[in-house]
This record gives sequence, C-alpha cells and structure tokens, in this order.
Amino acid sequence: MIPSLVLDWLLDPAQPSPRYLTLRELLGRPEDDPEVAAAREAIVHLPPARQILDAQYPAGYWVKPDRGYSPKYKATAWQLLFLAELGASCTEAIARGCEHVLSAALRRGQSLFSAHEHSTGIYPCLNGNLLRTFCHFGYGEHPVVVGVAGALAQRVAELGWACPRNGTRARDRGTWRPCVWGCVKVLRGLAAIPEGERGPSVQGAIDEGVRFLLGQDLTRDLRPALVDVPSRWLRLGFPLGEDSDLLEALLALCEVGAEPLPTEAVRLVAQKKDGEGRWPLEHALRNTWAGSGEEGHPNRWVTLRAYRVLCAEGSARPPASGTYGP
Repeated sequence: MIPSLVLDWLLDPAQPSPRYLTLRELLGRPEDDPEVAAAREAIVHLPPARQILDAQYPAGYWVKPDRGYSPKYKATAWQLLFLAELGASCTEAIARGCEHVLSAALRRGQSLFSAHEHSTGIYPCLNGNLLRTFCHFGYGEHPVVVGVAGALAQRVAELGWACPRNGTRARDRGTWRPCVWGCVKVLRGLAAIPEGERGPSVQGAIDEGVRFLLGQDLTRDLRPALVDVPSRWLRLGFPLGEDSDLLEALLALCEVGAEPLPTEAVRLVAQKKDGEGRWPLEHALRNTWAGSGEEGHPNRWVTLRAYRVLCAEGSARPPASGTYGP
C-alpha cells in the first residue's frame, strides 16, 4: 500500500498539478469527479504553470515566432510539453500556442515536425513529445497530428530508432545510430493515441518500441552514442526535455501495457525511495521559465511516476477506489 502520509503529500490542494495527476493516475478518479475537475482547473493559476504562461506572447508563442524549438528550454514547443506534463487544461492561451506550433513546426513534405528548416531537424524525440502534447490538449484528431502519427510510425518501420543527431554526419543516414531516448519519447507519443484508434502501423511501431526497450539493459547509462559524457539516464528528473531517463522508460512501457516490466530496472527505481516513501528530484532542467523542485529533495512528480510504475509492476498498490480522499 502507498503510505497514507505520502498520498496526503501528493494530494496537497496547494499543489494542484500533482494533486490532479495523483487523483487520475494513482487513484483512478474519473475526469468529471468534482475534486479532479477542481484540481485541473487550478493548475494554470498557480506555479509552475502560471509562470510559464506569464512568459507567453499574446500571439501564442514564447521567445520568438518560429518553429519553437530554440532556445531550449524557453521556446514554444517546450512550454507546451511542460504544460501537458503538468496536466494543464487547454485554455485559450495554450490553444494559441498549439496552433502556432502546428502551423510553424511541420515539415510538410514529410508530415513530421522539424527543429529547423532542413530535414535533418526531424528528431524522433521531438515528434514523440509533440504528439503526446497535442493528444493531451485535445488535438488528437487534428489533420496535422493524425498525419504526424502515421508518418512517425512509418519512420519507425523504415529507420527504427536511428536519429540524425546521433550520427557522425546528419545528412548521411548511414551514420545514424539508434537512440533509446527517442524510442521512449515516440512510444509515449503513440501511447497517447486511444487504443481503439491505432491503426496497424501505429501498433506495429509500439510493438517495435517495446521490443527495443526490453532488449536494453535499462540499469546502465543509455545516452545517445555520440554523447561524450555520462548522461542523466540514471538520475530521475521532471520535467524532461529531449532527454529521457530510466523512470520514463518504465513509464512508457506501462502506458502501452507491456508486461512484465524488467525486474532489475524496477528494483533500481525502488531503491531510490527515501525512508518516508518518496523519491527525490535528481536532475532539473536549466534555462526554464519555471522550476519543478529542488535537486536532492523529495519531488511530487517523480514520486508519482515511481508509484505508477511500482503499482503496474505489483510491488505497490494504491487504496481501493473510493476509499481515499482528503
């Protein structure tokens, strides 16, 4: 059982984002539950979401009206991703941001989002992140989003998890190497498509992503091959940009219903828990409009993700539905 003191901490009304996510993802409350609706409504009015939205230009973009990838992590695409991770509803301001990226970031000849004008800016992580973001904000049936989902699945079928940023020559596909980070982001993006709406190509890409991840030793540093220094794979963070980590990889497997989860990877996550049943933030992004906690201190979002994984694996369980609620 998840300790009641931890649930009280996660459900703190002064922290509407983790409260909303806990009610939905751990306690299984429906979206129309009054407490769920109230928590979600409050997210955009308090930090960190409010700080992000306060930095937005009235036209919908952050920093400058371009594709929204640079500068990391203050440009438009990142803010939409972070707001989705916080569980925010699609307000008018967020909708303006979504429409901006939908029109500015697409490389139309390939039906995929690109970080810059050249096709070498088509990164799996970017497309997976944005696909999940747009599905969260209710754009899952938008023609651009539907096209990106299909094109991303086709890309997986043709290139696997190879990425131009993980190659010695971005314009030469023969030098591209697979990227575990990109696989995690794509898997989570495709998982955001309702199961009944996934075509064979999308399901095939999900199956391939599961095979790829389960074929890795997730307990070792899985940085892209061309990163020269140890990455943050084993340091749990929130939110994550183009990087991924061990916990997000397990979360991606949970979101597509993969069973069983890799035992040693789950055990490594469990070992990071403190004596009160909480997980610390081990890595925080820099150059953001808002923070999500202090490194080395217990973090609600990391703790929530960890319990989602442990509950799916069976080594933890939430209270029975309807038996817990502050």
